[in-house]
Amino acid sequence: MKIENIKFSQEASKRVYNDYMKRIIKVTDSLSKRDQNDVYMEFNSHIFEAIQHKNGADEIDVLLNILEKLGIPEEVLKPLIADKKLEQATRTFNPIHILKALALNFTNGLSYIVFFFLYILLFGFVFLIPAKIIYPSEIGMFYRENSLLFFGWSNKANQNGVTELLGNWFIPVMLTSIFLFYVFTTFLLKLKKTINQK
Repeated sequence: MKIENIKFSQEASKRVYNDYMKRIIKVTDSLSKRDQNDVYMEFNSHIFEAIQHKNGADEIDVLLNILEKLGIPEEVLKPLIADKKLEQATRTFNPIHILKALALNFTNGLSYIVFFFLYILLFGFVFLIPAKIIYPSEIGMFYRENSLLFFGWSNKANQNGVTELLGNWFIPVMLTSIFLFYVFTTFLLKLKKTINQK
């Protein structure tokens, strides 16, 4: 869908407007085309309405005032882009979108920090599968004298009196854990989104 640019009577207004809208396009380029258009049209409509109600004021002054109220695109759109990425990730189950959203919104609250660590753990589990194939005796669930010692990587020097519990079942258990952990984390993301909409 082609979005019509606003027509200005002053060249300076046109240049300021074009620069601002290019910044919006650049900031939103990681979003889907539909989401990019939605954001672009939203900002465009606010600017258009302000210009229509200028009441004899100078066009460039009205434009600068509305752009100041809308804010700097790189700052204002950051949470919106992160939310759109989370929305996209919960629809597509694509972990790349989730990581991008979390990276964009890492400083935006405790819930994003929690999700960041949940996904770090998830990718740690994924890492353990090829590591188990490459280093079969050093990766696993280790225990000593009926107590769980740790889960993950143990160098051979620390394995005195330590037994690996899962053996060949480590990879199937990890695959199942990854699937369940991913579904659980994605469910939490959807739940957070639902709570935010209320």
